Amino acid sequence: MTHAKYKPDPRLDLVLERIVDVPRELVWKAWTTPEYLKKWFTPVPWTTIDCEIDLRPGGIFRTVMRSPDGEDHPNTGCYLEVVENEKLVWTDALEQGYRPSNQPNDCVDSFFTAIIMLEPHEGGTKYTVIALHGDEEGRKKHEDRGFHKGWGSALDQLVAFVKTL
Repeated sequence: MTHAKYKPDPRLDLVLERIVDVPRELVWKAWTTPEYLKKWFTPVPWTTIDCEIDLRPGGIFRTVMRSPDGEDHPNTGCYLEVVENEKLVWTDALEQGYRPSNQPNDCVDSFFTAIIMLEPHEGGTKYTVIALHGDEEGRKKHEDRGFHKGWGSALDQLVAFVKTL
C-alpha cells in the first residue's frame, strides 16, 4: 500500500470494515465510473439518478439520490486524495476546486470526510470506509441516520453489481 493508515477516533469517526469476495480493481471501477456507481450507491428503495466524477484531487464528486417519495437529494463533494485501486478521500465541506461549501448535504446535516480504503485480501478485498466528523454531534447524527445499515447495504449492492461485470 502506498498510503498511510488513518487511525479512527471513536468519538468523531464512523467505521465500516468488511472482506468482500470481489477484486479490488472492480470495487475501484464501481466507485469511479459514474454509470456503475448509479447502479449500486444508494440503498434500495432509494436510487441514484445522477452522478458526476472528476477523479483527481480538487475534482468533483456529485450524486443526486432520489427517495421512494420522489424527493431528490443532491450531494456535492471534492476529492482530496485519489490512489488508484487503493484509496479515495472526499469531503462535502469543499466543492470542486477546493472551494468551501456553504451547505452540508441534506442526508447527513453536517459536513464529513469519507475515506475509502481497498486492500488486497486472499478472499478478495478488505474494504474499509471511515466517515470523519468535526464534532461528536455530527458523528451521532450520521450514525442515527443509519450510517452502518446504509453504507453496509450499499456495499452489498456494490458486490452484487460487480459480480455481474
